[in-house]
Amino acid sequence: MCGIAGYIGKNEASEFLMDALKRLEYRGYDSAGVAVLDKNGEINCVKSVGKINALEKKLKEKNLSGRSGIAHTRWATHGHPSEKNAHPHCDCEGDIYIAHNGIIENYKALKSKLIQAGHKFKSETDTEVITHLIESHFQGNLEQAVLNALKHTEGAYAIAVISKNDPGKIIIAKKSSPLIIGIGENEYFIASDPSATVGYTDKVIYLDDGELGIITKDGYKIISIIDSNEIHKDHCKVDLDVSEVQKGGYDHFLLKEIFEGPEVVKNSIRGRIIPDEGLVKLGGLDVLDQKKLRNINRIIIIACGTASYAGLVGEYMLEEYAGIPVEVELGSEFRYRKPIIDERTAVMAVSQSGETADTLASLLEAKRKGALTLGIVNVVGSAIARETDAGVYNHAGSEISVASTKAFISQMTVFALLTVYFGRTRNMSLTMGKRITEEIQKIPSLIEKVLESDGQIKILAKKYSGYKNFLFLGRKYNYPIAKEGALKLKEIAYYIHAEGYAGGEMKHGPIAMIDENFPCFFIVPNDSVYEKMWSNMEEVKARNGKIIAIATEGNEDIKDLADDVIYVPKTLEMLTPILTAIPLHLFAAYVGIELGCDIDQPRNLAKSVTVE
Repeated sequence: MCGIAGYIGKNEASEFLMDALKRLEYRGYDSAGVAVLDKNGEINCVKSVGKINALEKKLKEKNLSGRSGIAHTRWATHGHPSEKNAHPHCDCEGDIYIAHNGIIENYKALKSKLIQAGHKFKSETDTEVITHLIESHFQGNLEQAVLNALKHTEGAYAIAVISKNDPGKIIIAKKSSPLIIGIGENEYFIASDPSATVGYTDKVIYLDDGELGIITKDGYKIISIIDSNEIHKDHCKVDLDVSEVQKGGYDHFLLKEIFEGPEVVKNSIRGRIIPDEGLVKLGGLDVLDQKKLRNINRIIIIACGTASYAGLVGEYMLEEYAGIPVEVELGSEFRYRKPIIDERTAVMAVSQSGETADTLASLLEAKRKGALTLGIVNVVGSAIARETDAGVYNHAGSEISVASTKAFISQMTVFALLTVYFGRTRNMSLTMGKRITEEIQKIPSLIEKVLESDGQIKILAKKYSGYKNFLFLGRKYNYPIAKEGALKLKEIAYYIHAEGYAGGEMKHGPIAMIDENFPCFFIVPNDSVYEKMWSNMEEVKARNGKIIAIATEGNEDIKDLADDVIYVPKTLEMLTPILTAIPLHLFAAYVGIELGCDIDQPRNLAKSVTVE
C-alpha cells in the first residue's frame, strides 16, 4: 500500500514528484503530499485529502520550487484520511520530513516514550513516530540519525527522508516494502515502483531488506542497516514504455487492460512453446537441477485474492494432467500454520506485484523449512522474484487498475504452460502435450471472439445494475472463476454484494437466498460437469431466480433455463477459465460504470498490498 516518490538532481523536483504520484496512485488514494527543499534551505510541504488531482490543484496556487524533495500517496492504516494524517510527516521543528510505506508495529510504545521526552505529535499515524525518532538522534548527519532510529522500530517500512539541516541528500531505507532508485544523468529518482520512472530513466536499483541508501545529486551509496558496511549493487534495465502507463484511448485503465487480454496471452506464451514436440520451455525453471524438478511430489501454491483463484485453476490443471498433488493456501494463513514440508515439496508464490506482504512472508517461511521455492510474478526484479529459487515471469505488462484482470488471465496461462512443462517429464504423452500446446496458442484469437460480446455485456450490466446481491456458481475448473466473478463485482461495483460458490455447495446453504431479486451467474460451458450444472440451474429456476449463463457457442438448449446467455468459444476444458473470466470482468466493469463508481480506484482498496 501507499506510494513513495523522491527526486534529487538538476531539475525542478515537483515535476517528477507529481508525475510519479499519478503513476503510483493505484497504491493508495485517500490523501497525498509533497515536500520540497527550496534554494533558501527551507522545506515547503503541501498536502491534500483525496486523489492526486486535489493535490495538483493546491500546488498550482503555490510555487513549490526546489531540486530535491519527497512525495507520498496514501492508503490509510493508522488514522482517518485527513491533511494532518497525510504524508510527508515532519518532526517538532519542521526540519525533518519523511514519507513512509508500511506499518510500525511498536509505534505506541515508542510514541509514549517520545511524548515523555517532550515531543509534540500532530497526527494519528504510526509514521510520525519515525520522524521524531530521527529528530531525537539527529546530530548533523541525517543517515546516521536514520540508522539509529530504525534500530528501535519493529515492523515494515520503505522510507524517504529529507532534512533542511543536512541538505543535498535523500535517505531511503527498506524492510518488507518495495523501494527503488532510478539512475538518470546528474539526477536520481526514488519510487515504490519502476513504473513511476518511465520516461525519466530505464536504469533502476532495487533495494533489498535491511539496506539504506544515501542519495545526492552526484551519486548514491547503499549500506547495511545492521553494520553500516557498504553494499555494491548492479542496476537493472526496466523495459517499460510510456504507453503502458497511459489509457491508450480508453476511458478507464480497467477496460484497457481487459481488452489487452489477447496480447497478454501472446506475451505469456511467446517463445515458450515447442508445438511439434508438445513441449514447453521455461527459461526461469531451466536453471534448476532438472532431476530435482522431476522429483517434486507435491506443490503448495501460496497467493492472495485474485492470484489465489488463479492458483486454484492451476491446482486442477496440474493434478489432472501432470499428476502432481497440489494444495492452494492463502498467503495470509500459510505462515501461521505448521505446514509439513520436505525437500520434495515445491512452494510456488503467485503475485502480480511480486511484493504482496502475506505471500512474501509465507514464501520466506517455506524457504526456512527447506522447500524448493518457485514464483509466478509480473514485475521483474520484485521481492518474490528475487527470493525464489526460480520462477516464471508473466510478461503481462503494467497493470494500473487496482482490480487485477490481465494479470489473472496471464497467471492461468502460465499455469497451463507449467502443466505441460511438468507433465511431459512425467506421464503426459506426446499427443496430449501437442494437443494442449496447440490449444493454448489459439487462446488469443478466442479471447478476441469473447470481447466481441462487449456490447451485449454492457446492455446486461445496465439491466442488472439495480440488484444488490448476486450468486456466482461454477464447478471444477470454473469454480475458481465463480469466486473471481464475485470478487470483481464486489471490488469494482462496490455497492453490490456477491458470493462465489461451487455449484454442488449451493444446496448446502446459499439456495436459501434465492428469489426473484437474487440473480445467479452460472458458468456452464460444455464440459465434464455440464449436466451437474444444469441440475443446479433447474434448482434456481424452480425458486424464480434469474439466471445469467456463460455457455459454449452453439448451445441453444441453455436458453430454455437462462434469462440471458453470454457465449464463449469451445476450447479444452482446462483452458475454459481463461475465456469465461473475460465476460465476468467486463460485466463488473460496466456495472461499476453504470453505478458511477471509480472502477480504476475502488474505495478502500490499493493495488499492491505491502502490509499484513
